[in-house]
Amino acid sequence: MTDALSARADLFLLEPGFEDPAFPGAVYFDRYSALLEGVLRSYPRLEEVIVVHRVGFERPRRTVAALAGPDHQTLPRLVLPAGVQTEQAGPTHEGRRSVAGAGAIIACLVELYGLAAPHP
Repeated sequence: MTDALSARADLFLLEPGFEDPAFPGAVYFDRYSALLEGVLRSYPRLEEVIVVHRVGFERPRRTVAALAGPDHQTLPRLVLPAGVQTEQAGPTHEGRRSVAGAGAIIACLVELYGLAAPHP
């Protein structure tokens, strides 16, 4: 982990067991959030440096919008501490870069927090 990461990042995951109005009567989990849950379980020390938020499927997702901006509520999403940069692309809102998608988030965790890289 780099010294620049003295503040904690925020990781937003979809809480499992949600309903999608587009598919009435079914209950789902998000495979990409589940993948990141597995990474968190494999590296429990991450929760010392990252605040994990498990949020519902419904929009607006106010907690996500407050940190990433109202146009960036797609999950999963990692919002980095102010001033922390990454090689992963993503928008900046109020000085904080965010990264969306499990693959990009995992690459960011490898880059910034010293995790082992996933096997190709």
